[in-house]
Amino acid sequence: MDADVVFKALADATRRTLLDALFQDDGQTLGALVRRLTLTRFGVMKHLRVLEEAGLVVTRRRGREKLHFLNPVPIRLIHDRWIDKYTAPWAAVLSGLKHDLEAQMEKVFEIYIKTTPERLWQAIIDPEMRAKYTFGVGVYSDWTSGSTYASRTGSDTVAPDMAIAEGENIEVDPPHRLVQSFRALWSEDVKAEGTSRVTWEIEPVGDSCRLTVTHDQLREKANSELYGGWPMILSGLKTLLETGELLTTPASLMYLRQPAAS
Repeated sequence: MDADVVFKALADATRRTLLDALFQDDGQTLGALVRRLTLTRFGVMKHLRVLEEAGLVVTRRRGREKLHFLNPVPIRLIHDRWIDKYTAPWAAVLSGLKHDLEAQMEKVFEIYIKTTPERLWQAIIDPEMRAKYTFGVGVYSDWTSGSTYASRTGSDTVAPDMAIAEGENIEVDPPHRLVQSFRALWSEDVKAEGTSRVTWEIEPVGDSCRLTVTHDQLREKANSELYGGWPMILSGLKTLLETGELLTTPASLMYLRQPAAS
């Protein structure tokens, strides 16, 4: 995504208000967003269109309703390129659009990566490549539907107390779609959250791929550590595949629990 498009979208106060509204209550309909503003329905639609074109808002159909979700990944990319090298780690903590979105049942993250579906799929399932953008955490599985997987630091033979997450591969359709149950293990707080679901969807777009990660089946008011690290992970994946370089953002920020939004 062109940074100029993102900056332009964020420059308007009404569009920032819409993002704030989704930050407070993600997955809203157009009607719900119109009620928050003193604009016509058409006016809100125009602003939402700009935010969608910038990748800051992603929509999903639920029956007859069209739901709007805040996608913080473009902001993460701007942070990594323009802010992180000057002020990290404080910028990630003090960012006006925090990544600890108030808990909802579903979070949607979208990013465009200049690569092939096959290469992107390999980066998702290969433990050595995965570890390069998840700060040393590899994912180990035979990648068949119904099989299990484990996210661990180190190697495939690492001790069980080094496990980060585990789950089942519900649907494996390379190089297009991967659906997994997800149970976090890195702290007692996240273990208590139980099992959620993560869906990876790869769609070719010209010489690039649109990668959409949907983290759903989260309980209401779920611990933000479960989904707060996705913008950083996807930013690192894009950087790795497009440049071969690794992000320098401290690994300690990946699952950082941010203060609740005021």
